[in-house]
Amino acid sequence: MKRTITIFFAAAALSSCSGVLDENPGSYYERDEFFKNAQTVRMGITGIYNVLPSLYGDCEMAFAASDDTYYVSGINQDNSRRDIAHYNLTTTNSYVETVWNYTYDGLNRANYMIQGIEGMDGYEDSEELHLLVAEAKFLRAFFSFNLVRYWGDVPYKTSSTGSYEEAYLPRTDRQEIYDQIVADLEDAKILSWADASTSPERATQGAVRALLMRVLLFRAGYSLGMDGALHRPDEDARMEYFTAVTREWEAFEQNGYHGFYDGGYEALFRSFSEGVLNSKESIFEVAFYTEDGRTGARGYWGTYNGPLVAAPGIDPTETDSYMGRANAMFRVIPEWRDFFEYSEEEGGVRDERRDVMVCTYQYNWNSDTYSHEKQDNIDRPKQWYPGKWRREWMPLGYKDPNITDVNYCNMRYADVVLMAAEAYNEIGETGKAWTLLNSVRSRAGATEITSSNYASLMKSPKVYDLPFIDDSDEAGKFRTALFWERGFELAFEGHRKFDLIRWGILKEALALPAEHNTRANQGEDAFIAGSTFQSGKHELFPIPLDEIQANRLLNNTNNPNY
Repeated sequence: MKRTITIFFAAAALSSCSGVLDENPGSYYERDEFFKNAQTVRMGITGIYNVLPSLYGDCEMAFAASDDTYYVSGINQDNSRRDIAHYNLTTTNSYVETVWNYTYDGLNRANYMIQGIEGMDGYEDSEELHLLVAEAKFLRAFFSFNLVRYWGDVPYKTSSTGSYEEAYLPRTDRQEIYDQIVADLEDAKILSWADASTSPERATQGAVRALLMRVLLFRAGYSLGMDGALHRPDEDARMEYFTAVTREWEAFEQNGYHGFYDGGYEALFRSFSEGVLNSKESIFEVAFYTEDGRTGARGYWGTYNGPLVAAPGIDPTETDSYMGRANAMFRVIPEWRDFFEYSEEEGGVRDERRDVMVCTYQYNWNSDTYSHEKQDNIDRPKQWYPGKWRREWMPLGYKDPNITDVNYCNMRYADVVLMAAEAYNEIGETGKAWTLLNSVRSRAGATEITSSNYASLMKSPKVYDLPFIDDSDEAGKFRTALFWERGFELAFEGHRKFDLIRWGILKEALALPAEHNTRANQGEDAFIAGSTFQSGKHELFPIPLDEIQANRLLNNTNNPNY
């Protein structure tokens, strides 16, 4: 059940502000003391992980919106999540600056630990120290990849920043950063594979290989250059990257541990809300846990991005017996519920993912009955919510009405299967690609896609036709199916917007709801991203203005069109 690991800030020596205070706290370690033994080093590795909850608790949750599946409710400007989701970004956006700072903090902590451990006496002969470096290199690759996805060419180095003068660098070409990411992940493959006793809150060989697959697919795809145009590598390089993805998949097959969660798709997401740790499908999670609701790793999964739950009007002594609040800041594009294969008839095909992805109800507080009561919103599509994390699935009780201990699963097996399927299709093994994609559909109870039923499942009127994907051959049909399947399977999990960018079709996908007069836009507009998105700009986030002004080596030049 719920994790017993406690997240803590590991060592003041990891702070870039070390040396500011005259007196050090009891937990402070000088560098020569800190890298004396494995115990203090393990604390430092935990200190790198500690950055992740600060990123994924709230701010980075907004980075993945809007795509064509969901958006942030409300169109007023807020200099934070709404402006991100509605593509009204400025260089002073508070969430963008927070993610920038924390990502570099994580990178610097990883650099510090790698340098320090590799310089320790006895490092060459210590398996434990080599494994700790491998963990740090996985985390360095994780932070580095986010820098490239979000900002493109950025200041970058693999040594820790020890002085003010060293903090500022010119941009590094993203291909050089990709080279470093790949090298770090190759080194990190010495980590063990997960087993039934493993926590997905720590890096394993499966997490390393899954991240490498993701990195290679992004490297093979489109990204926005400093010239304001989308570029991708030549075909020879792309084939090399796709082939490398399939080799990582073959390692998953050979190991054989990871697979679909026992119990089904809904059971998987219920388990996340319930606090169950499973390492079979869940390959890497960001851990959230707070003892008192105020300190520690405070989570918002299921409150900001779950169905609405009104604050309970209870006595403070009764919090153990009631659900907390859920602000429900995100909404689903309603048409996605119709896209799923579903029949109300007994024995009809039911894609289990539909009613997990889209929640069509909310909970109100009834002061007369002193209880939460469910309100059906089936006729109010603008009040349909992402449903993968829900207050009602969490154990009763809360420490703070807005905070949860629900982990964020960043990598899971179904995503790995679909990444492998995409790569096989691109290297001409489309038959194997269909087999893999259909294994994901079968787990959910959906019909396997074949040549004979492709049009009925992947074309209008069941879903939107996609004029920006040529499906005149089998490979194109697979790309169309993958467009929909990654939405059906992975919506709201932080991947789709960036999939659409690397495929070079984010603008086209965002335009679909407006073109088809989606129910989110009937009456007062709610989903406005299709009209506000600018290709050649919004594929990247702006570098924060404070950074542009402070770092003279950036030459006062932001990302394109900011």
